[in-house]
Amino acid sequence: MPNITPCLWFDREAEDAAKLYVSLFPNSKITKVSRYPEGLPGDRAGQVLTVEFELDGKTFTGLNGGPQFPHSEAISFQIYVKDQAELDHYWDGLIAGRGEESRCGWLKDRFGVSWQVVPEKLAAWMTNPQTAGRVSAAFMPMKRLDLAVLEKAAAG
Repeated sequence: MPNITPCLWFDREAEDAAKLYVSLFPNSKITKVSRYPEGLPGDRAGQVLTVEFELDGKTFTGLNGGPQFPHSEAISFQIYVKDQAELDHYWDGLIAGRGEESRCGWLKDRFGVSWQVVPEKLAAWMTNPQTAGRVSAAFMPMKRLDLAVLEKAAAG
């Protein structure tokens, strides 16, 4: 299978977004920055065009392409966490600086990128007919997920 790299379209914030993301995820780094060349229409010569970065070994590209295509919830990134401390780390880091909480463990960071911060156990709970209804009922009213409440719901 060929390598697939998500490309995130920004207006002018790709480098700032990459810096935030690499600060939150372990084993992460910015690997390359390219700049708009001289001679193109517009006012972007010398400004950041693309930022290549890795989040825990997974490659991403940030592209400063202009305001034409804003982010939406139609695409989100899922972060599966082991415990509440890890969930809180990502939630607090991604929501900082005018991010927006949504429901059921979803949020938008300050750049408009959507994230789901959920426990690793969620898939098992949701595919088990004995726990799916209770867990769903527990997380539906939540914004940030409370793992203790979800574990209690799963246990019955």
